Amino acid sequence: MSAFVLRGAIALLGESLACDHRRPLDILIKNRRIAAIEPAGTIQDAAVINLTGKLLAPGMMNSHYHSHEAFQKGRLENLPLELWMHYVRTPLPVPLNREQSYLRAMVSALEAIRTGSTAVLDDMTLGNFVNHEMIEGTLAAYEDLGIRAFQGLAMMDRPIIDNFPFVADYVSAEEHARLRALPRPDPAEILATTARHARERHPSSSRVAMIASASAPQRCTPEFLRQVRAMADELDLPVVTHVQETRMQVITGQLFYGKTMVRHLGDLGFLGPKTSLIHVVWANAEEVQLLADTGTTVQHNPWSNLMLGSGVAPVREYLDAGINVSMGSDGCCATFTTSMLNSVGAAAALSKVRDADYTRWLSAQEAYRAASLGGAKAMGLGKDLGTIEVGKIADLVAYRTDVPAFVPLHDPLRQLVYAERGQGLSDVWVDGERVVADGRLTRIDESAIIKRIAAAVEALVPTYEQAEASVAPILRLMAEVYKRCEAMALSIPTFGARVQ
Repeated sequence: MSAFVLRGAIALLGESLACDHRRPLDILIKNRRIAAIEPAGTIQDAAVINLTGKLLAPGMMNSHYHSHEAFQKGRLENLPLELWMHYVRTPLPVPLNREQSYLRAMVSALEAIRTGSTAVLDDMTLGNFVNHEMIEGTLAAYEDLGIRAFQGLAMMDRPIIDNFPFVADYVSAEEHARLRALPRPDPAEILATTARHARERHPSSSRVAMIASASAPQRCTPEFLRQVRAMADELDLPVVTHVQETRMQVITGQLFYGKTMVRHLGDLGFLGPKTSLIHVVWANAEEVQLLADTGTTVQHNPWSNLMLGSGVAPVREYLDAGINVSMGSDGCCATFTTSMLNSVGAAAALSKVRDADYTRWLSAQEAYRAASLGGAKAMGLGKDLGTIEVGKIADLVAYRTDVPAFVPLHDPLRQLVYAERGQGLSDVWVDGERVVADGRLTRIDESAIIKRIAAAVEALVPTYEQAEASVAPILRLMAEVYKRCEAMALSIPTFGARVQ
């Protein structure tokens, strides 16, 4: 339908997410955008979708997850990042064809859309070569589901084993050489592949788009980081990179660069608007100011930081400095879920154990705004997405308010953040299209897809078991490196992020 009215919903309006739950509204959608917001029953001459008894919210953007982890959900727990990560970048790779890649992306996106996300940012690792079938299958999944997607190909040009200090102290020269020689995607090819897809699928015009992703500064040479930055600037692309997720990464920055990785990126000219630093759990006041001065976004993943024991990010310091904060779930091999309702609740709750001053705790409003408008701003799309306002694109989610999370109903936003986890989700619109209607996906046969996913994973389990077994030698090595780094003092102080 070219124009329709969402009738009778209560709604979280504007940047403040204001909601008067005693005054239902009519919201007119025309040509995929919000054309009018009026009292319920006043907009005429348009098809009506009855949302009486429902809460309408701006869709959240899951600004960070990894679809390449989806088939390993539930296989690991209780490992820190520096040990855990080798299970999703195994020495013995698990190459997937187009169909397997399609299903792997679909399962993450299905959960995301059913828990309030209208957009996802998928930072996908390709394995040991540039797997074009994997890329095409992943993009096709997002196209078919109807979700908005920003696809990154986690680019790096250094061997994985060179991302860590002290490795040579714990392995023979022969073993070190073998680890350094493990196959990996050609940096020039992956850069060119990203650029080609970005020209065809630009975020400014495509619902399923390509962005630039430099995996992490310690995984890239300075020259390669400059190349990624130059490509992003040339094509006007958002760019993301993992930075200072863990204490060990602060130690690594000290040893590799004689400075923090945030400062290293600043000195390279990498920071700026439409640039997101993923995690930044460990940071200091000087870095906060640098991020604020350059207009860089901090991409917050509270549940992941809990599950990997990384720490609690200084989000209040970021917000007080005027830094844009977005939010994500991270990959479900570590987090078990791509639910952003889980993430916003965790973000607001975690702040309450980080700071003894209760006046500095994050509110439900701040957490949800980061997950909606913060994500849109990070992609340079804050004028088009992230809030319910006239002129914005209709990326919207409706929740029933007759479910336990909203009964009794006193504050819809707080109850959405702290209590609702998807049970009440009834309808989703992306780009003005209704992709979930009365709880049912409109574009795909969900039960058939779930069966295909289950069959694909069952067939791959032996391959994953072999791949994970190949991690054992690296795990023993990395356990020693990790313990050594944990025992070292930080020569560059940071805000406290973890109980010692």
